[in-house]
Amino acid sequence: MNTSAPFITEIAGGIATVTLRRPEIHNAFDDDLVMRLTRELQGLGRDTVVRVVILASTGKSFSAGADVNWMKRMAEFGQEENLEDAKALAGLMFTLHNLRKPTIAAVQGSAFGGGVGLVAACDIAVAAREAQFALTEVKLGILPAAVGPYVISAMGARQATRYMLTGERFDAARAVEIGLVTEVTDQDNVLPRAREFAEMLLDNGPRAMAEVKNLVRYVVGHERDEALMAQTAGHIARVRASDEGREGLAAFLERRKPNWVRK
Repeated sequence: MNTSAPFITEIAGGIATVTLRRPEIHNAFDDDLVMRLTRELQGLGRDTVVRVVILASTGKSFSAGADVNWMKRMAEFGQEENLEDAKALAGLMFTLHNLRKPTIAAVQGSAFGGGVGLVAACDIAVAAREAQFALTEVKLGILPAAVGPYVISAMGARQATRYMLTGERFDAARAVEIGLVTEVTDQDNVLPRAREFAEMLLDNGPRAMAEVKNLVRYVVGHERDEALMAQTAGHIARVRASDEGREGLAAFLERRKPNWVRK
């Protein structure tokens, strides 16, 4: 467990739960948290024990986005300093989104600005019915560029454009409708439900799940043509021929659990 950072990480049974713990500032993030959280996620990505990552928070809010004091400092930066700062935030979102392991956001409270980006960058998001969401950057005369690719991917261009332009709030039910959130539940059931998803994922081949993420990213960016057909056929052929693919098929035929499932 990491006790020195503004979050804690607990690993149990192949599931890593990273919990933001700055409720007094609504789990807003600054450059220090961005750096620490990026490194933590990179480490979890390399950890062979960890199979699933849950991103959670304490307090009333999941994350309010950028910390006020951080924004004050950014306002005094020149363009070069702002560029490096923005690259760090973009790097956090990229790391979370591109983790080879499934990621689950346990959204127990509201998410604004960059907090919406954290939700969008995860593969699955469970939210409390009371949770509110907003991309409020335009109200400050800026834009959600660093989180934009993940928000647009999750919500679609039309809805992302609306909420990025208006900065209006929307509730968890609406977040499900537009694809930002996977499922809504009672507030005290958010983390238990996220863990239920994690337990489901532990039954699946680790490499297969990583390849699913690769497949989705590839298909979204390409036309439905013969080249895509050839790529996807080659993809499944490689995975079938892998050690994991062979073990999965053998386990099915022999009516036993594959070797990646905990006995």
